[in-house]
Amino acid sequence: MKKINLNKLLERARLAREMAYAPYSKYFVGAAVLSASGKIYTGCNVENASYGLTVCAERNAIFKAVSEGEREFSAMAVVTANGGSPCGACRQVIFEFMNPDAPVALADAQIEHISYSTVGALLPNGFTPRKLRQGQRMNRDRK
Repeated sequence: MKKINLNKLLERARLAREMAYAPYSKYFVGAAVLSASGKIYTGCNVENASYGLTVCAERNAIFKAVSEGEREFSAMAVVTANGGSPCGACRQVIFEFMNPDAPVALADAQIEHISYSTVGALLPNGFTPRKLRQGQRMNRDRK
């Protein structure tokens, strides 16, 4: 397995942050995800006047990669003004495509303050496709 360069991911996330469209919150976020094939995909947050239509940087990066055929990711980096952590929706999407032990680096805009986590630590007991299948079996058994 190829060594993961989290510093490179953080730099790509920092650059992606510069592309963010956040006229309402002024909270600019950039993300970079490393696919199992070794490619890096980036995303930024894109806000909308109808707040529910806003899409976070983390999901944008993953969705961009999925639209290019990727399905597995080995690491992620997120850069915000203050090193903020992904929201709950993003945590679930991250959990869908990454192993619980995959590293996640969170950094401030200057990449001076960095914290490291794992997907599993961000979303303990996350909902998985396996749990969905188990629920479907239980529903069939009740009939």
